[in-house]
Amino acid sequence: MTNEWMIVSSRGERAVQALSRSGELEWFKLPTAFNATYGYAQVPYMGWRYVFPEEGVAQLIEAAVRALPTQVDWEIDRTRRNWMLVPMRVLREAHGLADPSFRDVVHSINVQDQEFCLKALSDFELIIQHLLQVHISED
Repeated sequence: MTNEWMIVSSRGERAVQALSRSGELEWFKLPTAFNATYGYAQVPYMGWRYVFPEEGVAQLIEAAVRALPTQVDWEIDRTRRNWMLVPMRVLREAHGLADPSFRDVVHSINVQDQEFCLKALSDFELIIQHLLQVHISED
C-alpha cells in the first residue's frame, strides 16, 4: 500500500486493519464521522481498492455485513473500480454511485436526518468490529 493517503482517526485505522486482513489495500477513503465546522454527524461510508481483488473476499465481506443486526440497510457496491460500503438509502436516493447527485444526497441526509446518521455511525462501528473478528480463510 502506498503512503499517498494517511489515516488520522482510530476509526479509520480500525477500518484499514479490518479490510487489510483480506488483502493488501491500494486505496482507502473514509469521511469523518463528525463535521466540526457545522456541528453535525455525517453518514458513514467507505471506499477501498485491493491491489489484487478477489471475488471470495468480496463475498466474505458481504456475508459478514449481512449477518449483523444493523439499524439501517447496507450495501457493498462493487460496480466500479473501488468498492464501497454505503447505506442502501444513500444508493437508492442517489440512483447509484455513478450519479453526480451522490454527494448532494449525502449532504442532504447529513443536514436533514441526524437520527439516520447516528444509527448508521453506530452500525458502521459494529461492522468494522465484526470484520476485525471474522475468520479469514487462507486458501
